[in-house]
Amino acid sequence: MLKLKSFIAALGMSLVAASAMAADITGAGATFPFPVYAKWAEAYKAATGTGMNYQSIGSSGGIRQIRAKTVTFGATDAPVPGADLDKDGMVQFPMIIGGTVPVINLDGFKPGELRVTGPVMAEMFMGKISKWNDSKLAALNPGKNLPNEIITVVHRADGSGTTFNWTDYLTSISKEWADTVGKGAAVKWPAPTSVGGKGNEGVAANVNRIKGSIGYVEYAYVKKNNMNFMQIQNANGKFVSPDDATFAAAAAGADWFSVPGMGVSMVNAKGDNSWPVSTASFILMYKAPADKAASAEALKFFDWSFKNGKKMAADLDYVPLPDSLTDQIRSRVWSQIQK
Repeated sequence: MLKLKSFIAALGMSLVAASAMAADITGAGATFPFPVYAKWAEAYKAATGTGMNYQSIGSSGGIRQIRAKTVTFGATDAPVPGADLDKDGMVQFPMIIGGTVPVINLDGFKPGELRVTGPVMAEMFMGKISKWNDSKLAALNPGKNLPNEIITVVHRADGSGTTFNWTDYLTSISKEWADTVGKGAAVKWPAPTSVGGKGNEGVAANVNRIKGSIGYVEYAYVKKNNMNFMQIQNANGKFVSPDDATFAAAAAGADWFSVPGMGVSMVNAKGDNSWPVSTASFILMYKAPADKAASAEALKFFDWSFKNGKKMAADLDYVPLPDSLTDQIRSRVWSQIQK
């Protein structure tokens, strides 16, 4: 873990296995999977000598860059609809599964000690619940000394698949949220006391800086930054904590090819152990790439990561895709990309 921390710190917002000029593969997009892509790229460079330059700029940025054809692949946690994929001449497939987590800065509580339901969380992010000692939070946390402290909502300032996943969940469990805010990679945040941050990195930094704050980040950033988090009540009424087991439980029933582009939503999945804000992170590539050699190199990297990256993913509490699914991705999706 220390090695990963120093690796990410040294690279900042870019993942470069050699130098940017020497990298053979270029990609950009979601910050959600950045920690595991960083780990895979480091190992892949050591194994093959091929470098990979990945810019962790957010899902919306990744979609813009692949559409502009400035990168070999784009990465997004907000799946692109099938009609848009067809119009752009692209394929889309999941690369990794993880979870989005409500993180808090509140003294006197251990990670996972405080509980919340989806509807109550929606009210917190709308600003209707504005203090930590609100009666609805107190009822969910009997015996806890909740402070008379203002809640500051920390959200993404950039277009974000993590935001899409988070607002997809809030939309699924709160009619008021669905009617007034809705879901999307960028939304108008209604809470009067709110602050934006760029990337999962920026949200994590702001939550750690602002007392009384609540935000949402991918779980690898929770671990990396030693952050406090809340348990969430899932669709089966169970309060669960985020980890690879609860993300895997949510993904277990996903019917990947039921949606064009494999863009399945896993929010509020059934199951006693399911984490209710689980998601996949997706890769976008052209069926007829302008640079076929670069596209082929990217597929080699993804293939190697599917085969060799499972333990690295699990160590960061991501869920690697099962072999049965990666076999289908090779035969049903990658086969559409011109070599």
